Amino acid sequence: MSNPYFRTACAVALAAATSGCVTTMGETPTQQLEVHTILDHREVAGVGCVLSNAAGRWFVVAPGRVTVERSRSPLTIDCARAGTGDAREVAVAHATSFFDSDRLIGNIIVSAGGAPYINANDGSGVAYQSTLTVLMHPAPAAAGTPGASGENGNVVF
Repeated sequence: MSNPYFRTACAVALAAATSGCVTTMGETPTQQLEVHTILDHREVAGVGCVLSNAAGRWFVVAPGRVTVERSRSPLTIDCARAGTGDAREVAVAHATSFFDSDRLIGNIIVSAGGAPYINANDGSGVAYQSTLTVLMHPAPAAAGTPGASGENGNVVF
């Protein structure tokens, strides 16, 4: 058929179907997170943090940014700095909204919108909170320093 409208309609349908395949299969399995550490209502700099989930482990010095691999498993954040304190937090992966996605039309055409939610083992369709605030616990005071507690609970000076 040499009808120009028919060729245009076929080209548009092919482009929409192809872009849906590429976008659905090409979902980024990683996510960039920002990590902040807080102690006594103040941000503490130079704190080493290890983030881990079922997909792997990553290191960052807070405050800082790190790229992690998405997973449906919780993200554990362990932070510590000698003489300052330590912390352990857990961030749960939340489902990303289907309608916030720029691949809405491709998903509808290719997979009826269910492609990012089919595989329960990978990180597609989920994300962690983009800014993680870790509340640190102060390091115990060393014995013999002002303000340290003695064995009987009395303050040692």
